[in-house]
Amino acid sequence: MLIHIQTEDPPGMLYTFREFFTQHQKNSGSKVALIDGQRRITYQQLIEKVHAQISMLQFLGIQKGDRVAIFLSRSIESVVALFATWFVGGVAVFVNDTLKTRQVNYILEHAEASLLITSSGLVASLDFVALPTDRIITLDKGFPGGTNNASPTLIGEDLAMIIYTSGSTGFPKGIMLSHQNLLSGTSIVSDYLGLTSDDVLISLLPFSFDYGLNQLLTSMLVGGTLVIQQSLFPTDICSTLLREQVTGMAGVPMLWQQLAHSRSPFTKTRFPKLRYLTNTGGRMPENITKLFRQSHPDAKIFLMYGLTEAFRSAYLPPDQVDKRPTSVGKAIPNVELIVINEEGKPCKPGEPGELIHRGANISLGYWKDPETTARVFRPNPLVRPDGGRPEIVVRSGDTFKTDEEGFLYFIGRRDAMIKSRGMRVSPDEIEECIHGSYLVSHVVAFAVERNEAENQIVVAVVPRDRASFKEQTLHLYCKKEMPEFHRPHVVWINEALPQTSSGKPDRQAIKDAYLRMTPLSPP
Repeated sequence: MLIHIQTEDPPGMLYTFREFFTQHQKNSGSKVALIDGQRRITYQQLIEKVHAQISMLQFLGIQKGDRVAIFLSRSIESVVALFATWFVGGVAVFVNDTLKTRQVNYILEHAEASLLITSSGLVASLDFVALPTDRIITLDKGFPGGTNNASPTLIGEDLAMIIYTSGSTGFPKGIMLSHQNLLSGTSIVSDYLGLTSDDVLISLLPFSFDYGLNQLLTSMLVGGTLVIQQSLFPTDICSTLLREQVTGMAGVPMLWQQLAHSRSPFTKTRFPKLRYLTNTGGRMPENITKLFRQSHPDAKIFLMYGLTEAFRSAYLPPDQVDKRPTSVGKAIPNVELIVINEEGKPCKPGEPGELIHRGANISLGYWKDPETTARVFRPNPLVRPDGGRPEIVVRSGDTFKTDEEGFLYFIGRRDAMIKSRGMRVSPDEIEECIHGSYLVSHVVAFAVERNEAENQIVVAVVPRDRASFKEQTLHLYCKKEMPEFHRPHVVWINEALPQTSSGKPDRQAIKDAYLRMTPLSPP
C-alpha cells in the first residue's frame, strides 16, 4: 500500500541555515525568540550573541565540516552554539546533558569532534574528557574572540548535524542530516501545524532528540517564541503553559502518561491559548488520547510518527483522531511511505510489512558506518533505474499495516517482536491493552527465553496506586481482554522505569535489570 501526499517546494530561498539566519536578522527585530526561566531574548539579541560566538569559533580555527559538540542543557546558550556552528560551516553534534562520561566520550571520539562547547558544571561531572583542554570551551567562564571573517560556501546537501540515537543495545549510531534534510522537515511540519509568528511553543524534549530539535527549528523558522521548560514535573509544566500562554506542545508517551496521572493538574486545568498537542516517539495510549480530548476539547491532537533517519514521516490529522485513535495517519507532504512484504512488494490493506521512506527528508546515512548505511539505506525496491543511479530509500525496521483508506498503523519493531505459542506478538499491543486497565501509569513488555521453542512474556509496570495495586487484578484483566498468547506470565512491579536520553522507556535496561534480579529457571 502506497501513502503519498505531495506539495510544491517550500517557499523562499532557504537552502542552508545561513539564509535562515540572515532572514531573521532582517525581519524579526524585537520579537521574543526564546524564554529560558527568567531570561527572555529577542531575535536581535540572539543574532548578536551568535555573531559573538562566530568570532570565537573562527578564532579557534573551526572550518567547514568540523564537528562541534554541544554538551549543554536546553538553554539560550545551546541555541546560540547551534546557529554559530552552522554559520561557520561546522557540523553540530548535540550531546544530551544527562549522559555520563562513557557515553559522552564515545560520541566525542566517534564524531571526531574538533571542539566541545559546555559549562563548567557539566564538564566537572565527567571523570575525563576525550579532548585536549584547549578544545573545551566552558561558556560560563568566557571565551576568546576576534573579528568575524568570511564564511565558506555552503549548499543544502552539505552536512549540518549528526544526531546520535539511542539504540536498544550497544552504543548509539550517528545519523547524518544535511541542511536540506533539516529545512525540509522543518518547513513541512510548521506548515501542517499551521505555525505563525504568534505561536508560543513549549520545549520539553532534548535538542539531541530529532523532534526536540524540530520544535526549536519550526519555532525559529516562523519567527515564533520557544519557551525552554527545564522542570518536567506536571505542576511546573502546567504553570508555564498558563504563565507564557503557550499555544503548542510536543511530547512522548511517557511524558503524556505523567501529565495524565490523577495527581497531575493537566487534565483539570483549562489552558485558553493551547491550540495543539503533538505526540511522537511511540504510540500514545488510546485511553490517554480520549482523556485529553475530553479535558482539552479546543486543542487539536496530532498523532505522529518519525524516524530519525528520515527526520519526519507521518501524522494523523486532528479530525481523524476520534475515528482512528491508534493510527499515525499518512505521509507528511513531499514524502512517500510504502509498506512492503518480504518479497519487496506493496502490502495489501491489513497485511503487516516493513515501512520504507522516500523523499527530501532522507538523511545521508550513518557517520563512519558504511555497512549499516548499506543495510538500511537501500535502492527503492519498486523503482527500476534505467541505466541511472537508483533512488535510495530508508528501510525503517518498523512493522506497519494500513487500512482500506491508506491510514498507517504501527505494529512494532521487527527486532522487538515476541514469539509466544508460535505466534508473533508486538510488545506495543500488550502495553496498549494493559494501559487500558487504568491500573498502571507505565508499562513495558518484553520476552525472555524459557526454552528454544517458547518465550516468557514479562511486563514491567509502575502502578497508579501502589497501596491498592494487586497483581491478581491485572492478571484477571489480561485474561479477560487478551488472547492467551498475549498474556504476561510475570508482572514485575517497579517504582519507576529507566528512560533513554530522548525520554523513551529504555527497554534493554529494563530487561537487563529484570534478568539480574530474577535469573530464569526452567518452567
